[in-house]
This record gives sequence, structure tokens and C-alpha cells, in this order.
Amino acid sequence: MDPISYERAADVNGALRSAQEPGSMYIGGGTNLLDLMKGGVSRPMRLIDITRIGGSLDTVATLPDGGLRIGALVRNTDAANHALVRERYPLLTQAFLAGASPQLRNMATVGGNLMQRTRCQYFYDTAFAQCNKRLPGSGCAALEGLNRTHAILGASPQCIAVNPSDMSVALAALDAVVRVRGPSGERTVPIGEFHRLPGDRPDIDTTLQMGELILAVDLPPPLFSDHAHYLKVRDRASYAFALVSVAAALQMDGNTVKDARIALGGVAHKPWRSHAAEQVLNGHPLTAANLRTAASAAVADARAQRDNAFKIELAQRAIVRAVNQAAGRAGGVA
Repeated sequence: MDPISYERAADVNGALRSAQEPGSMYIGGGTNLLDLMKGGVSRPMRLIDITRIGGSLDTVATLPDGGLRIGALVRNTDAANHALVRERYPLLTQAFLAGASPQLRNMATVGGNLMQRTRCQYFYDTAFAQCNKRLPGSGCAALEGLNRTHAILGASPQCIAVNPSDMSVALAALDAVVRVRGPSGERTVPIGEFHRLPGDRPDIDTTLQMGELILAVDLPPPLFSDHAHYLKVRDRASYAFALVSVAAALQMDGNTVKDARIALGGVAHKPWRSHAAEQVLNGHPLTAANLRTAASAAVADARAQRDNAFKIELAQRAIVRAVNQAAGRAGGVA
């Protein structure tokens, strides 16, 4: 490991000042960054520890409009088990509890979860010289290599890695907003604009500007407390990333879908909100035929690699199952 300097920030302004130094990175729980450092993938010159800042960054608070603000330093376990999150946003609780392991959730923070790097064995292993995410312009080894776990949506010839976060998929379905502060002041970023598709710059995962610090995640007033389900399909039942995951949330009027939210994980460089699937369901009865059409619409633009074509069918089946679960119809719809 390369030599680094370490600084413990006392407040947000101090952290922002320190982050302007070249090679600086914030560290919270460190559950992703430390792995990247140990593997030689990430080489910061200075770590700015923000875990002792406290204040609003490590609390959960109700917003004036009835929404909820979750501080960036709230641990994943604490967020998942917070009474207001469990009651008003069960989709988010389910997503938190599907992620990683209890030990990691006890350490990982909400802000750190948002900042996870995309997952690809060729990115994480520096023995492979070809990785546009590590070495822009070097190529993408996954295109011709093992790509069973890789993207089927939104990929580019430069990168087919996928975002690993479960939390972010639920946030995408809930229309969350990320609050950040940087040298130019504070701003809000809709969750759908926070993560990037790879394009020709797969080395950049988010739209954060240099030195910006995540302060909190704001959730809108709860609309989907009664009908929500997070489904994670993976190779083993614990401590595994999603092959495909689905965050499904519904507002129902009898058998009619008033408002549907469907977001996918494990299929793209960012959490993938499927507006096409939602449009098929909105304003219509929740029938098996409509649900199959919605699932098909969600993957209409999918492009498979050699090893991951199964994900196209898997995503459709997962959408059907998750929506049925959200509607309280585990046995299917008529």
C-alpha cells in the first residue's frame, strides 16, 4: 500500500477545505474504499475521515413536507431499522437488509453506499491491464472475457460493469434526492442523475464535482407504504451481489394501478429506473397480460454479452414476481 496522510475532519467546512488538496478522498465506513486501496485500484494521497462530524449527517429527521432526511453518515443497519424508515419506506428497509452482510451494514454509511464503485472482476484485479475504468483507453477485458454478471442496459463499448448498490435501486424507485455541498455551495441532485452511464468516460461513476461531500438523502412524502417489495436474485442467499434486483412500488385503487415505480439493479452502470414499464401499468388493471407487457418493455433495449443473455429473461421474471409481491398477490395476478 502506498503511504498516505490521514486527517479527521471536525466539521463540514473543514472537510471541504481539506478535500481541495490533490489526491484527497473522504472516508466514512470504508467498506468499499479500503478494499480498493488494498488491491491497488484506488491510490489516494490523503484520507479525510468524516465520521466524527456528527450533527445532521448522522441523524434521521422528518422534513416539513412529510418526507424524511437520512444523513450521509447514518449506518446502513441503523437506517434499515429506524422506525420511520420501516413504517413509511419499507422498500428501502428491504433493500438495505438485502445488501452485503450484517457486519458490513454495521459499518457502511448511506453516503458511502451511494459512492460504491461499479463491480467488475477486471476492474478490481490490477493483474488485468485492460480496464477503461482503471486505465482510460486501455480497453475493456470484460467484453471478450467472463461477463456473466455484467450489464445488459445502458452499457457502452468502453465499459459493461454494473452498479452494486441495493439501497440505490430502492432510492431510484422512490425518487430520492441527494444533498451535497462543495466549494461552490450546497445543491441537490435527483437520484436518477447522481450516477452516470459509462459512455466514453467509465472511470467516472457519479456526477459529483471535485471536493463535493454528500450531506444527506431526502425522501419525498411516503406514497408506497402499503405496496412495495424489493427482490434480489443472486447466486447465493447472503453476501452476494445481485444478478438482477427489482424495486417495485405501487399505488393501487382496487385492481387498478394508480402509480407504479419499477427500478432494476444488477443490469446497468447505474440503478435503472424503467419508466417504460411503469407507463404500461399506470392507469390500467394489474393483470397478468399487462404485467408481462410491462416486463417486456423494461428490457426492450437490452443488449446481452456472450455469458449474460439469461439476464434478459431473468429481469422480466423478476419484475413480474416483485410487482406481484408488492401488490400482495404472491400467487400471481389474474
